[in-house]
Amino acid sequence: MHDRLADIATVAVLAFVGVRLATGLRRSFASDGRSLVRTIVSTITWRHLWPVPFVVAGVIGVASLLLQIPGLDWGWWSAFGGAGNPVFGSSESTTGTVWEWLVPAAFIAMLIPALPLFAYAEERIFRRGAHAWSGAKRTVKVVQFGLVHALIGIPMGTALALSVGGWYFMACYLRGFRRTGSVEQATLESTRAHTAYNGLIIALVVVALLLDAIL
Repeated sequence: MHDRLADIATVAVLAFVGVRLATGLRRSFASDGRSLVRTIVSTITWRHLWPVPFVVAGVIGVASLLLQIPGLDWGWWSAFGGAGNPVFGSSESTTGTVWEWLVPAAFIAMLIPALPLFAYAEERIFRRGAHAWSGAKRTVKVVQFGLVHALIGIPMGTALALSVGGWYFMACYLRGFRRTGSVEQATLESTRAHTAYNGLIIALVVVALLLDAIL
């Protein structure tokens, strides 16, 4: 009975995520979406790329420590038999079936074109206006940025560790504002860094999926 409920919950979650990704994909093909994606991607430079491996390493390091704390290793997606982030569609319920690789492949294919749009949306929520915030408010926003990812099912410790990335994006926003004096340009600056970061995460997931399929 428990397995049956877990399977139903998994299908429901994957369906919801699939709809969200499809919505993002559709917007990325609309004229305003294409323009924004082009603006973000075409202006990503070396300064946005070289720090990313170090930021990812920092997130992984902090997460590995936090996950040792009882309770912080819990996430509702893993409780349903999911693996990692539900955005990538991996679950024990699909293990050994064609869906084991088909769902993640489809989700990633939908995610990649809309990646800058998702990053931009998060930057507008968690970084836009940060130049006028106190240090305490910036800290709260960074922690909120990490914890909000627990809502999509990743373990609490991993969500908190994502605050490391949040600090990096905050620094990029403030750098952009100091250079341009523009809130919009500063938001785009942190979005470029965020998009580059997410791009590396997806690349690592794709490599892991290919290795799993081969081995």
